[in-house]
Amino acid sequence: MSGGGIAVDGLTKRYGTVTAVDGLTFEVEPGVVTGFLGPNGAGKTTTLRMLLGLVTPTAGRALIDGHRYAELSEPRRAVGAVLEATGFHPGRRGRDHLRILASAAGIPYARVDEVLERVGLTDAANRRVGGYSLGMRQRLGLASALLGDPRVLVLDEPANGLDPAGMAELRALLGELAAENRTVLMSSHVLSEVAQTVDRVVIVAGGTLRYAGPLADLTHAKGETLEAAFLRLTAPPKTPGTGTAATVPTRS
Repeated sequence: MSGGGIAVDGLTKRYGTVTAVDGLTFEVEPGVVTGFLGPNGAGKTTTLRMLLGLVTPTAGRALIDGHRYAELSEPRRAVGAVLEATGFHPGRRGRDHLRILASAAGIPYARVDEVLERVGLTDAANRRVGGYSLGMRQRLGLASALLGDPRVLVLDEPANGLDPAGMAELRALLGELAAENRTVLMSSHVLSEVAQTVDRVVIVAGGTLRYAGPLADLTHAKGETLEAAFLRLTAPPKTPGTGTAATVPTRS
């Protein structure tokens, strides 16, 4: 795999008797946008948290540029992540939030204005975050992720709360970042938007891998839309002899 990629190998997480992630193995290459898809409870968030060192795997490993997150010497410069558009102090201005992060990471303040412009938040930079819409908080989270100019971006539902214009801008930005040979991994439930944004997809359900590869190969193979392919791959197994779906335990 090229430098700066993500490698997940046999990744497993159990909580008591519940297996949230079960032997996941896939790679995310630089230079393309990869969608990380799955129904609720599929294990996506748990996988991303293990990748970012927030949850300890039961087995297997998740590597960023060949290293576990905890082994990265300058994590904010290596990987930028947005897991949720919360955690911002409501009384703090957007620019000040980024300056605090920059100071903690040893990043020049000049970079703050660069990322504010890149995510389209310059005009709102001096407003207090408590007055931001969900879409604006998403933009601020993305600016935080870009602050260290990382080679790897991990984005959980970055389109949540964006209006159509915001989604189009996000789509263009992610394409630009991939064109700079960065690794971009994004999860989303908005399959229509994913179909316009990503080059490759990783689909999980029940904590297991269902597909990893080019989007075109998935949709062209059976002449399906991404939604149709997603529903087919993530459908619970049918109960033998009944033609009905078996009940599958929910996994986080």
